[in-house]
Amino acid sequence: MTPQELKLVLSSGLLSFPVTDFDEQHNFRPETYVKRLEWLAPYGATALFVAGGTGEFFSLTASDYTNVVRTAVETCRGKVPILAGAGGPTRVAIAYAQEAERLGAQGILLMPHYLTEASQDGLVAHVEAICNSVKFGVVIYNRGICRLSADSLEILAARCPNLIGFKDGIGDVELMVTIRRRLGDRFSYLGGLPTAELFASAYKAIGVPVYSSAVFNFIPKTAIQFYEAVRTNDETTVNHLIDTFFLPYLAIRNKKAGYAVSIVKAGATLVGQDAGPVRAPLIDLSGEEREQLNALIVAQGPQ
Repeated sequence: MTPQELKLVLSSGLLSFPVTDFDEQHNFRPETYVKRLEWLAPYGATALFVAGGTGEFFSLTASDYTNVVRTAVETCRGKVPILAGAGGPTRVAIAYAQEAERLGAQGILLMPHYLTEASQDGLVAHVEAICNSVKFGVVIYNRGICRLSADSLEILAARCPNLIGFKDGIGDVELMVTIRRRLGDRFSYLGGLPTAELFASAYKAIGVPVYSSAVFNFIPKTAIQFYEAVRTNDETTVNHLIDTFFLPYLAIRNKKAGYAVSIVKAGATLVGQDAGPVRAPLIDLSGEEREQLNALIVAQGPQ
């Protein structure tokens, strides 16, 4: 798949991030990961981002990363495109990107570098080096300390033809509108705020109709239903699902830092797709919180 073909794929439909399966010793568990991908693939996600934020990229070793990406590529070949997470210091991110390309992924989601603040010139140099290290498509994730301006993205757009996507995880509407208007159709644009469904209608109104769904991991039918309601301007369904599922879901998610991942893993386990525990520094939901989440899931009906 060429970068431009990947850009076309990412310009419509629902995207998702599979969680990464661990056993009770917190080792990667490929058997259930394969079953997870096989379960999710037929529901119609446009692409899957593996070893991403919801997939606990930040806690994976280099060998974990290779095993996760290889397993996903082999399992989903011919079914759904696979993009892999990559991030950290420039040379580390390059190594991850090149490994994902070697393993047959269709592209990467470039997540923030590690810890240190950086100027716009520095961010441009960082992204450019990674794009130039591979031939497949790159999607930049604007989040945390990686906050690219419209000016910087224009420079990168001119220098890096394989930089084909921009994912926003900041939620600065002024910045997002500026980028969308300035860059036009140069990129595919993705909504990437945690629990993106809450912002989906607003982002669609500013020209960002595509987003990634974490809840697709455990209520895929409902996730697709919500996406279609946003796409077709079915405000009755959108508002009903926000009121009856997403707002109560957020109330649980917001109880502790890091629960944006933990609650997704708990949901997968509750629907019979056990993903195992999260790795430190994240912690799992309490028993009471799991019961509250289960009630929300049951109310959505069979998936």
